[in-house]
Amino acid sequence: MAKRVYTQVFCVVGTIVVKDDKILLIREAGTIDKGKWNLPAGWLDLGENPIDGAKREAKEETGLDIKITDFLGIYSLVRLDLQKVDGFIRHPIKLIFIGKINGEKIDNIDNEEIAEVKWFSLSEIEKMSKNELRDMDIKDQFKDCLAGKQYSLEIIKHTIRK
Repeated sequence: MAKRVYTQVFCVVGTIVVKDDKILLIREAGTIDKGKWNLPAGWLDLGENPIDGAKREAKEETGLDIKITDFLGIYSLVRLDLQKVDGFIRHPIKLIFIGKINGEKIDNIDNEEIAEVKWFSLSEIEKMSKNELRDMDIKDQFKDCLAGKQYSLEIIKHTIRK
C-alpha cells in the first residue's frame, strides 16, 4: 500500500449497497476508527478508474462482487476530530456510488481490516452516534439514496494520458 499523506485533500470511493431498503456497512477493525461502522470504502489508487475502485473496495471489505449501478454524489468531509488523535486533519473528497449484489454470501473478509459486515435500515443508522458511525455523513448519503438522488455512471469520465 502506498504511503498516505494527510496534508492535502484526498479521494475516497465508496458504495451504498442496497438490499430490501437496507444498506451494507462494515465495522472497522484495524484503523484509527476501530469499532465504528462505515460504508465499504477506501482510497482511490493512483490511475484507477473511480468505478473500478469502488468495486474493488467493496470486494476487499465484504467479499462480494458488486455491480455499480449509479453515481450518488460527491461528499466533502473534514475530520477535525482526528487531529487530537495523531496530529493530522483528514479531508477526503468522497465519490459515493450505488451498487447491488446478486444474492451472494458475504465471505472472505480481511479480519485485520474488517471486524464485521451487517445490513442496516435508515432508522438504525439514524440512531447511531459519532462513537458508532465512522462518518456522520453516511446518514445523508443513505437518505439521498432512498430519495432517488442518483446520476448515470456516464457522468464519470476517466482518462489516462500517455
